[in-house]
Amino acid sequence: MHASIRSEVTEVTELKADSFGRIALMRDGAGLFVRRDLAHVPLWLRLPAWWLARREARALRRLDGLPATPPLLRWDGRRLDRGYLDGAAMHQRPPRGDLEYFRQARKLLQQLHRQGLAHNDLAKEANWLVLADGTPAIIDFQLAIIGSPRSAWMRLLAREDLRHLLKHKRTYCPDAITPVERRVLKRASWLRHAWFATGKPVYRFVTRKLLKWEDNEGQGPKL
Repeated sequence: MHASIRSEVTEVTELKADSFGRIALMRDGAGLFVRRDLAHVPLWLRLPAWWLARREARALRRLDGLPATPPLLRWDGRRLDRGYLDGAAMHQRPPRGDLEYFRQARKLLQQLHRQGLAHNDLAKEANWLVLADGTPAIIDFQLAIIGSPRSAWMRLLAREDLRHLLKHKRTYCPDAITPVERRVLKRASWLRHAWFATGKPVYRFVTRKLLKWEDNEGQGPKL
């Protein structure tokens, strides 16, 4: 039965393709799902591409079907299949003035952190979805970090996740930012300073100079 379903897999549309894999919307006997395929990754990038996909699979296993996150369907070392969430990226369907969206997004983030997982890439609007019913969802867990939610390190990462969410809230619901949230936004951690001083220049060099693409400030790759 499992082999029969797999034999009926068809591609619906390509969603994204870059140096770390190709992502497509697929359909099989059970319905729609999203596939990250590493088959066409250049040889010199296969190890980091595999490492990132493996991290995503591990994170999705940790969440184990948490609502508003994609369930892990399969990971065989070359292809990662995850559940399809019917929605659009935040920049494609902006939640402008939608305070309820950001209330629910904060609750979702708290659930993530209670599971011992920090997303670590929520500055990108492409990683926040606005579902068909207007509620939030989170995707793309390649950079997620797993650990004890009570550890100082995980609390720091959770705070950074929250800061990124509040930045989006400030963009789309600026009048709803509370005094406490404003203080969180102003209080940048040493981790952020270290990233901008060291990590981000390296990231830009690798993506723009070596790989010839950029993420367009989180709005999808600009090839």
